[in-house]
Amino acid sequence: MPFPSSPRARSGPRRRTLLAVGPAALALAGCTAGGDGPDAPEGGPSVAERRARARAARDSEGLVERYDAVITAHPGLAERLRPLREESVRHARAFGGGPGRKTSPSPSATAVPGSDKDALAALAAAERELADRRAKALLDVPGELARLMASVAAAGAAHVYLLTEGGA
Repeated sequence: MPFPSSPRARSGPRRRTLLAVGPAALALAGCTAGGDGPDAPEGGPSVAERRARARAARDSEGLVERYDAVITAHPGLAERLRPLREESVRHARAFGGGPGRKTSPSPSATAVPGSDKDALAALAAAERELADRRAKALLDVPGELARLMASVAAAGAAHVYLLTEGGA
């Protein structure tokens, strides 16, 4: 006699799988802060590449600020959000940003919705927008940086899943 399927059966990957795959994907993509890959010009990274890396680092640092603001406003979400926040810190470092340095939060980062559900939705929207922007930008950057941006954009898409469907 077959057993009935679980009423909580979910489609898609499990949260632990996505969290384990993110760092591995970054490692396989060759996350480095320097532009010393085979596509780099003789004198190092171009001005355009340095600008793209700096913007990507700032964007990741902005996400860290958003995670910090939500964790502060909704401490009950801290355990769920901390791994995603830490991965955003690693992304900032991979692009050459600071080691999760604390800056004054931007006004958009401090405006946290009142409910847990709305706060998660706002984080998911920020992750989705940034992942989409990075996916478009990777067409305009050299090989090594394009691989890194693609990997981080994929991690951002996984974060969206975890923030919307992968939790509770």
